[in-house]
Amino acid sequence: MDHATLAQKIAQILYNKKALDITVLHVGHLTVITDYMVIATGRSTLQVKALADDVDEALAMEGISLRAREGTGEGRWIVLDYGTVLVHIFHPEDRQFYHLERLWEDGQNRMQLPFMDEEKA
Repeated sequence: MDHATLAQKIAQILYNKKALDITVLHVGHLTVITDYMVIATGRSTLQVKALADDVDEALAMEGISLRAREGTGEGRWIVLDYGTVLVHIFHPEDRQFYHLERLWEDGQNRMQLPFMDEEKA
């Protein structure tokens, strides 16, 4: 699975589990850390943890290994590292405070998410 497809798959999993404000940014030209960032919001710390678990379980079933996981203790900002894709799942207040899009969006690197377009139609 290529990196963009993996990022979109993660976004779709989050969408299906009712995550809010899902954003996928291609950041490979801005950093060597990763190629894509998927950023989403859960409604509560419980949902943030559940979303992270859902992503991890779905990808593990497809043989995609999680390299590292941070933030599960508090459930306010969980990061899942899949190497070429970093997944950031935030509690609403923390998402607003850190506003990662401000740091990583360059005006041309936001991926279109087809399932989000369908919702707006």
